[in-house]
Amino acid sequence: MKHGLLIDMDGVIYSGETLIEGADKFIADLLKNDIPFTFMTNNSQRTRLDVVRKLKLLGIEVTENHVYTSAMATGKFLGDQGKNGTAYVLGEGGLLTSLHENGISLVNSDPEFVVLGEGRNFTLEMVQRAVDMILAGAKFITTNRDPSPKKPGWNNLGIAATTAMIEEATGRKAFVIGKPSPVMMRSARKYLGLETAETTVVGDTMETDIQGGVQMGYKTILVLSGIAQKEHLSQYAFKPDLIVSSVDQIEYPLKWW
Repeated sequence: MKHGLLIDMDGVIYSGETLIEGADKFIADLLKNDIPFTFMTNNSQRTRLDVVRKLKLLGIEVTENHVYTSAMATGKFLGDQGKNGTAYVLGEGGLLTSLHENGISLVNSDPEFVVLGEGRNFTLEMVQRAVDMILAGAKFITTNRDPSPKKPGWNNLGIAATTAMIEEATGRKAFVIGKPSPVMMRSARKYLGLETAETTVVGDTMETDIQGGVQMGYKTILVLSGIAQKEHLSQYAFKPDLIVSSVDQIEYPLKWW
């Protein structure tokens, strides 16, 4: 039986613009041993090429085939809903590309879907237009619900905040595609060609990576190089299969392989 990994990036492979020690060797070992993996990120703003270029600057050389984003999951989901779908989009780069690749037409009036992703280029006027469209019957989709880190100087409001604003204005709850939604967790697994029992999630966040993996029946590895803190783990009703300080402590084969 083959086994593969769905790997989060920020907090697992790098922290901001800094490589986490040993992460480059970890990925090199996966490539050397032909272990299937993809970087599974909720960020819908960057294209796969953007991700590959950032990793290369940090000393990790992979291909676009090693990247799976919430933008890709969103495009696939909407494409599967039916041919010739239309969407009004609050988002950038990777999201726009994915929707186009999946046959979704981007429109400025009477859309079937309003799709929200990360971005800094949309205005409050565009948000108001999206609100009116949802009130007129458009379905509200958000690529993920990641919160702002609530740090001074952070250059992204946080998609959770924008989602909440639109939900409050419309009285409609968004359908969320990204982690920990089963939509993305299942889509990423199928992208690698894995079965449930063959899939392991590696992440630094209990509420997204680990919760999503547990809900899908995947094995899970929590790294403590990012958001999660060991002293807080007892607060959760679920737990990872393995806890390590960072990815360089993961040894193969894993005990469940």
